Amino acid sequence: MKRGIVLLMILMLGACSNEAASNGPDEGEAETLAEDLETPWMIEKAEEGFYISERGGTLKRVTEDEIAVQSLKLEQETHASGEGGLLGFILHPDDPDTAFLYHTYSDGGEKNRVVEMKRDGSAWSESDVIVEDIPGGNIHNGGRVDIGPDGHLYITTGDAGNGEYSQDRNSLAGKILRVALDGSIPEDNPFDTEVYSYGHRNPQGLAWDEEGTLYATEHGASGHDEINVIEPGANYGWPLIEGDEEEEGMETPIYHTGSDTWAPSGIAYDDGTLYIATLRGNEVVAFDLSSNSPSTFYDEGSRMRDVRVEENQLYTITNNTDGRGSPSEDDDRLLELEVE
Repeated sequence: MKRGIVLLMILMLGACSNEAASNGPDEGEAETLAEDLETPWMIEKAEEGFYISERGGTLKRVTEDEIAVQSLKLEQETHASGEGGLLGFILHPDDPDTAFLYHTYSDGGEKNRVVEMKRDGSAWSESDVIVEDIPGGNIHNGGRVDIGPDGHLYITTGDAGNGEYSQDRNSLAGKILRVALDGSIPEDNPFDTEVYSYGHRNPQGLAWDEEGTLYATEHGASGHDEINVIEPGANYGWPLIEGDEEEEGMETPIYHTGSDTWAPSGIAYDDGTLYIATLRGNEVVAFDLSSNSPSTFYDEGSRMRDVRVEENQLYTITNNTDGRGSPSEDDDRLLELEVE
């Protein structure tokens, strides 16, 4: 009798254990690190947390204890309209008290600029102009900034709604720019200007693999969103070609979405895969570079703006408060997921 009771208890404990396991977090479930963000644009990793730029003109620092608004002192006020505003933000690789910031401003029309910022406590002040007078508009302002393995600053700019800018090498719009961290033009730039590549519509993602290959994501006109391998001096065809179309002297993408629309924004590289935040696609896409094939990495039905991979953890931000989504009560959010 006693032996039967013991066996019954063992079976009941096993059932409870299995039930607890089934109620645990599912594979691919995200942990929320911050809530109530307002149109966040870029994630930058910092000591003990993250910086999040918000298109409306706010920079926030997220730690385990708080979300703290940073003071920004800029020589030109941020002009947040349409797709413009406070966009890219990245720390100097050797100095956590120095950063580079991309923002839209108004000067006889909408323009964009990249500036150096210096930190004192929670206050950031403009200390130098890196690039300015980048044509801007209500749409297609680019905005990504990143530092390449060569130590130079790379900047994506959109065509500001005017495709002619993209083919004009004398214009800073519709380009990927490359400058030294002090704003000077590297001697090996292809045109002796800031322009590194041209013929872009609205590139918003930059990432390098371990071989130093540069990948960029770009919004197409109607579908035909692109993943490109970026080469110095190359022409990526907009507005003359898109998708699989070919023209002498112009590059075609390694992948495009055809009639589907991703509206790809930030990207990150990790172990042969590009992770791509998609706005219209409402998911984070994993793009296998060995097979040139995409799959869904994370899908909760939200617009996704940026991704970052650090030590097998992927960080991403929703973008449901940008005027084109359907925000929930706690949007927008900074999320953490595990990368296998």
